[in-house]
Formats: sequence, structure tokens, C-alpha cells
Amino acid sequence: MLFDIAIHKKLPQFSLDVQLASQSERLALVGASGSGKSLTMQLLCGLLKPDGGHIRIGGETWFDAHTDLPVQSRRAGLMFQDYALFPHLSVAQNIGFGLQTGWRNPGKKPHKTVQQWLDTLQLAHVAHQRPGQISGGQKQRTALARALITAPKILLLDEPFSALDTGLRATTRKATADLLAQAGVAAILVTHDQNEALSFASQVAVMRQGRFTQVGTPFEVYSRPADEATALFLGDALVLPAELRGGRARCAIGEISIDDPHAVGQGRVMLRPEQLVISPSPADGQPLTVRDVDFSGHLSTLTLTLPGQREPLLVKTVSRQLWRPGAAVRIEVVGEARVFAR
Repeated sequence: MLFDIAIHKKLPQFSLDVQLASQSERLALVGASGSGKSLTMQLLCGLLKPDGGHIRIGGETWFDAHTDLPVQSRRAGLMFQDYALFPHLSVAQNIGFGLQTGWRNPGKKPHKTVQQWLDTLQLAHVAHQRPGQISGGQKQRTALARALITAPKILLLDEPFSALDTGLRATTRKATADLLAQAGVAAILVTHDQNEALSFASQVAVMRQGRFTQVGTPFEVYSRPADEATALFLGDALVLPAELRGGRARCAIGEISIDDPHAVGQGRVMLRPEQLVISPSPADGQPLTVRDVDFSGHLSTLTLTLPGQREPLLVKTVSRQLWRPGAAVRIEVVGEARVFAR
């Protein structure tokens, strides 16, 4: 087992209790601020000591009732949100900081291993510049090289892409994942960004109030969330009260298929935006009316009203000129709705 983690820690205002067994080489811990992500990271790398449990990485015990390896013995590379680069050192010196040689004398040629990472991450042309003289993307790559140069067993990434511009964030995230795969280094990403977790990791652990509410592949946690709170945290969703019977649900948008054929009675159903096909409604069709349109580029959020329904429906869909206040529309559902117990 690559990751075998079961730890608990009680603080004055917070209690953490997490368990995880995974063979995934890229794991993401995702949750809102205060959910316990960063605390978990500090416990894993040895900055804090758990009250009990165990941490085993790649078959090696880092912590249990008889073992507590110090930070420097855990072979964990660390990469922080602000990169924590030394402002008085050059890019090459920052990268080589963890090595015994190659960084102390700025006038000398970089250590051979440092030069390899400079070339790999396309930083050779800024090797002798300081962090204040390079771009955000270059800082991120410098921090990544510094974390990987000591050949860690795993890399712990704490919100490493959040300071980057939106366009650069996606390309840097993909490049980082590719580099880790090439280097054969496993990684744990801590992030509050759902899209980041879903796109970077091969397994996602959703955190809430110091617990993992769900662990699974990105597709599993997104399409089959464990509960309504997890569903809404991981992405846009339409959640409706419904009457459940015989693998079907009767709700505000009609009768639809559900993923639990045994569900009976009152419940709530969830649909993702990509499951909703919205089109103009004929005169005798579904009486949904567009009350408002919130345009945000290729997607728009429609506020829809339905006779007899007190609360409007908020539905995200692909933007079209047809979506105007007063327009009559209908909704068709693709696939099955996720069922949550009331």
C-alpha cells in the first residue's frame, strides 16, 4: 500500500480523525478552509505529532506507537503556497539548497544535478537571477525543482498553484503532474480548489470538519457524491426534493430516472449541469420561464420559475442568445439523478 494513514489529533478548538489506504500515486485532499487539510499535511511531514495512529508511506513506517521519524528522515519534499524561496539566493542556489554542494558560491557553475533541473524545467536562462526578478510561473518551477532534487519518496504540495493566474494555473498543474510521473514521485496535493483536485489527482479525499467524507476517483466523487454537502462543494448541481418510487423520481422538472432503484418515499435528487439539456419550449410544453440570465462567457446561470413552485430553479447551461427573461424553456435530463436521503 503506497499510502496507509490513520491518525488523530485533538486541538483546543478542533479534532482531526482521518483514515486512508490508497495505491494512488497522485492523491488530493480537498476541502473548505478550516476542514483540516493543512493540519493533516503538517502531521504527515512531521511538523506536528499525532496523538495516535500510524503513517506508512511506501511500506515505510513514519509514525506509530513505537516510531516517530524526524522531518529530515521522512524523505518528503515540501512545496508551499508562497513557494518559500530564499530572496537573497539565485534560482540555481535555491534549487540546490538541499544538496551538500553547488549552492553556496554564486559565482561558480551550478552543481551538475542543479543544472539538470534547470534544463528540465526551462530555468537555465534565469539561473543566476533572484526570486524577485522572475515570474510567478518561474518561481513555481524553482520551488518544484528544489523539492524534487533530493529524490523524495513523496512530494507534499500545499496549495501550490493558487498564486498563479488562471490560464497559467492549468498548464502548470498539467506540467507538474507530467513531471512527477516521469520522476516516479508520488504526491499528495492539499487544495481548496475542487477543479484542481479533480484534474490533478487519480484519487480524491474530500475533507469536512476533520474527517474524510468520501474517498474515490475524481469521477466517483463528482458523479456519485456521498452526500448533498459533498455534491455542492465539488461542483455546480441542481438539487431538488422528490417523491421516489420504482427507480424514478417525481420532482419540479418532471419524472426522471434515479441511481437507486430501491429508494422509496421522500428524498432529494441531484443533477449536474451537463445532465440538463435546455431548449425552447413549445406552447404546450413544460411551463418553465426564464426570469433572469447571469451571463459568464460560455456558460450562463438561468433563474427559472415554475407555476406552483415558490422557489425558483438556478440552472447552469451553455450560453445562447435564446436565453432571455420571459422565454419559455423545457429541461430534458440525460442519465440518472443521484439520490440523497431526506
